[in-house]
Amino acid sequence: MSLKHKEPYLQYYKMLGFVPGNIKLYQTALTHRSAAVKSPAGGYINNERLEYLGDSVLSAIASDILYHRFRKGNEGFLSGTRSKIVSRESLNCIAREIRLDELTRTAKNHYVIKNNIYGNAFEALVGAVYLDKGYERCQKFIQSVFDKYLDLDKIVKKDFNYKSKLLETVQRHKITLEYNSPDGKKVGRQEMLFQTEVLLNGIVISSGTGCSKKESQQNAAQAALQKLKNRAFLETLISGEENV
Repeated sequence: MSLKHKEPYLQYYKMLGFVPGNIKLYQTALTHRSAAVKSPAGGYINNERLEYLGDSVLSAIASDILYHRFRKGNEGFLSGTRSKIVSRESLNCIAREIRLDELTRTAKNHYVIKNNIYGNAFEALVGAVYLDKGYERCQKFIQSVFDKYLDLDKIVKKDFNYKSKLLETVQRHKITLEYNSPDGKKVGRQEMLFQTEVLLNGIVISSGTGCSKKESQQNAAQAALQKLKNRAFLETLISGEENV
């Protein structure tokens, strides 16, 4: 095998810890729909089908890991922790840690919602590993990634429901809270972008974007909470002064 042909295998080996069998599966896993290529059959090749498969496989393996890791955890605890692990925020972080952002292919002139591309690509990668190497090898890969990049004990304590946390905060200080979430805008052939503003006491203090209205609201709430950590800002808001 020539050096040119070996290079992709080496890239995936560094990321996965094993040599791919069917490298085309992995290349497909890292091909966003904006960079889809036409297949001989006439369809387009991208990572959406692998993402669908990987989502299910990842959820099953994460459930298995948590079941054995937290032996006293009830169903609600395990489900909640799994949701945190497979959240967009968590998967996007993992994807960047293993440098998927450097390998994922997107169209150069195509506007894409980059917040989720790499997390979705990670799910597609899981699907590729599962098809190429089977469940057991896929489980070992995911376990190694979790061990290296996730602190499960810390994740258990972390609250990802920023809307709920923001509501608790403003109620404690008797601040009115509103979300302005207009309909999403189409930014690609199939992609929608939603933007939400958070208004406290009638003043816009933060905004957030996402692939869904719910995600944009969570991101806006997170930004608002960050601002409220500033004591001077909070006191100004409570006092009703204009200069917020």
